[in-house]
Amino acid sequence: MSCLLVTDEEESMLLEKEDEEESDVLHQLMKLKRSQRWIFVFISIFFLILAQAVAVLLGRFYYDQGGNSKWISTLVQTVGFPILYLPLCLLPASSHTSLSSSSSCSFKTLVWIYLSLGLAIGLDNLLYSYGLLLLSASAYSLTCGTQLIFSAIFSRFINSERISIWTGMSVILLSISALVIALEGDSDSPSGGSKWTYMIGCLLTLLASLMYSFQLSLMQYSFENIIKRETFGVVLEMQIYTSLVASCVSVIGLFASGEWKMLSMEMEEFHKGQVSYLLTLVGTAFSWQLGSVAAVALIFLVSSLFSNLISTLSFIVTPLAALVVFNEQLTVAKIVAMLFAIPGVGFYMYKNHLDGLEVQRARNAQG
Repeated sequence: MSCLLVTDEEESMLLEKEDEEESDVLHQLMKLKRSQRWIFVFISIFFLILAQAVAVLLGRFYYDQGGNSKWISTLVQTVGFPILYLPLCLLPASSHTSLSSSSSCSFKTLVWIYLSLGLAIGLDNLLYSYGLLLLSASAYSLTCGTQLIFSAIFSRFINSERISIWTGMSVILLSISALVIALEGDSDSPSGGSKWTYMIGCLLTLLASLMYSFQLSLMQYSFENIIKRETFGVVLEMQIYTSLVASCVSVIGLFASGEWKMLSMEMEEFHKGQVSYLLTLVGTAFSWQLGSVAAVALIFLVSSLFSNLISTLSFIVTPLAALVVFNEQLTVAKIVAMLFAIPGVGFYMYKNHLDGLEVQRARNAQG
């Protein structure tokens, strides 16, 4: 945390390096007293971790109470994207007047990027929906921790980032954690103890985690080598337009699969009632986007590294919350998996902490 406590002179130097069209917003943030800024930081941390955990728990609740539409479960992960227009509207109009004016690449290139990434996100969310359908919430969340493994690998080969000893230790520990979960049957699994169904759920979640990590590396590559401009307005636009495409993919899948015909019956037969059915879907959609807004807020207030670091905490919080909310059994396998996952996530966070220190030293040297 010490790397985040900068002096007033350092804050001024950071302000001078920001783009002119966003300087008014950042200037107001930097004018806040340090105590006020940290209040906003802690609020954003709370909502980011809470939103990610609640979204997963509501997704599992939807299936437990009689929901069965994989495409609806996929749709709610992105359909709340209009919420992201709220923070985007806080930016000066010149920072997001058009797609082509916000980057150095052509409008056609940006559209292609958003379409391809949005399509990948839609398919990836579908895999996550199947994984959550077949696994208990705790097993699903622990398996999702493999995102950090794949992120390290793709960052090395796509973004040319070196793999430190801390990253290597994190990969080893998280791999062991995922292996323990995959090899051990889950008595709380919706599959009712079917070993093959459980294994399929683990494999689908692993594949979804791999695709998600691949997308993050491609996004980073796009910002650095194609768009060549990673301002807050451009980041929000990326989230909004890729979510729009992903939502369209989900709607097409919903009608093409014929699942839309069953939605009325599904709502009527939902165990907790129709109102609860609607609130579950709305709450899930809102939670996913609240997490996105909180993540962007942390980028504003601190850094993208810190925002990513806090996001990794959900891999620890969500399995623990699932054990309490759904009264799942704390099996030996889950205990062992958590014992490996917690230090694995910790090493990954420490690696991000070191990266943050390195970035801060580079900024100070430039100043």
